[in-house]
Amino acid sequence: MDAVILREKDVQESDYLLLAQNALAACKDTAARCILHSFPHTAQDLGCNALHLPLSVLRNLAQKEKERFYTLGSSCHSLSDVQEAKELGCTYVTLGHIFATDCKKGLPPRGLSFLESVCRESKLPVYAIGGISRENLASVRDAGASGACIMSGLMVCEDPTTEVKALRQTLEK
Repeated sequence: MDAVILREKDVQESDYLLLAQNALAACKDTAARCILHSFPHTAQDLGCNALHLPLSVLRNLAQKEKERFYTLGSSCHSLSDVQEAKELGCTYVTLGHIFATDCKKGLPPRGLSFLESVCRESKLPVYAIGGISRENLASVRDAGASGACIMSGLMVCEDPTTEVKALRQTLEK
């Protein structure tokens, strides 16, 4: 499944609302799902049933609020985080950072063995994040991840459509 997690942590909710409206419209006629991030009320107001939250925010979300989302994900950094996310009602998690990435400059990556051990124990689909590229995408799949999240690589490439096709071809090999 292709999905876009619309993560923009440095904006006010009112600005995020406008961005989310555009993203939902852009995804509407494609196979990609749009998962909103950080703002549960905005997601509800826009009729979006997919939400991704930091675990610290998810902990404080009322059960009634969580139940409004068909897809609920959280960012995790350990097996205990993943287990907690499951208990809190998540349907998937992102796990990272797996490889070195400029987004986490100076922090050592957790690596493929970490990913593999968490995937083996997790009862939720695990999507690897952090430094994912065409060159290491197959290794993420081979470690047991349900998929991968790619941020920087798609934001800086010349043609995202071509890059997504190339990523898919990498997995078909």
